[in-house]
Amino acid sequence: TDLMDNYTIYFGHVLSNSFYPVLQRAIGVGSAFEGWSPREQDVVYRVLIPMTPPRGHSFHLEPEAEGQRHVRNFRVRVQLECTCVREQQGDNMLCFLHHPEEELRRNQDPSLLDTLCTGSYLDVQKTARWFYQLVRAIWPALPQSHNWHLTLLPSRRSCQFKVTNGAESFRIEMLFGVRRGDSDIFVSSQPGETHTPSILWPETYAVAEVKFFKHIARQAPPDSLHLRCLQLFTRVQLGIGFSTYTLKTIVMHLLNVIPVSRWRRRYFLRRLGDINVNLRCCLEEKRLNHFIIGNKRLPQEISLPLDIASAEPPNLFHHLARHPAAHSQAMTEYQDL
Repeated sequence: TDLMDNYTIYFGHVLSNSFYPVLQRAIGVGSAFEGWSPREQDVVYRVLIPMTPPRGHSFHLEPEAEGQRHVRNFRVRVQLECTCVREQQGDNMLCFLHHPEEELRRNQDPSLLDTLCTGSYLDVQKTARWFYQLVRAIWPALPQSHNWHLTLLPSRRSCQFKVTNGAESFRIEMLFGVRRGDSDIFVSSQPGETHTPSILWPETYAVAEVKFFKHIARQAPPDSLHLRCLQLFTRVQLGIGFSTYTLKTIVMHLLNVIPVSRWRRRYFLRRLGDINVNLRCCLEEKRLNHFIIGNKRLPQEISLPLDIASAEPPNLFHHLARHPAAHSQAMTEYQDL
């Protein structure tokens, strides 16, 4: 967290007068920040960095034409805005819309459309390369650089790196995204499926999920073992075939209906049994509802766009309903588990 906060401060200094996206404070997402991890010895600290448009620009989220309902992708259209009034008020900036191109080329840095976009749309891979350059350039100025060594790791849609000091090692993945209005839902650089095109930004619910786990933590008794239940199940099934997100979704649904007082130590075996039974029922019915989309029982502090709050929850087991062979295999893997 200290490292990310330091990076945020320097991002602000370096980008203050540029036409690159404005980077906000990083938000920790995923299992490491939710308080559990299937592999404690190999934790990846994922952070989402919200981006807002630079001066003279605006972002407009355009949903991809309805295809498969279980994947929601967006394009981030970048539009130039008139800044003539700001110029008259003494802002040292030429208007991208109303000044001659030659004057703009001679006296001002290129617009965001000319640096990180493909056509009119923000490009994930170009943005990732820009992030790598920023992280590498700023590192020597950070206090951590005196005692830690930075190693950049390859990635096309995020910025991944490792910091080590001999005794300890942390692996960090910086995702970047654009917030949907004032909600806890973002479109992010994390790929939704294989070979996601570079101008598509999948919708992510990771920030809302972190807020849900924090909400549970505030209510849970000191000896609550809800995170241990999740950790145990995800660790036991490693290599079997069920995704950690499937088991996390099942546990979140159970946390939403079973009072937190019933996750104390003395109920540990019962709650493990509940997870087991719930997984079996979902497999038999070939249906597991998404936890965030269309959930009417979320805590009030989690803010959703109207289209998500009122949507029909997508089925995370849609592939089992469509492919009998996949369903048979999943039932066999359940027996192994």
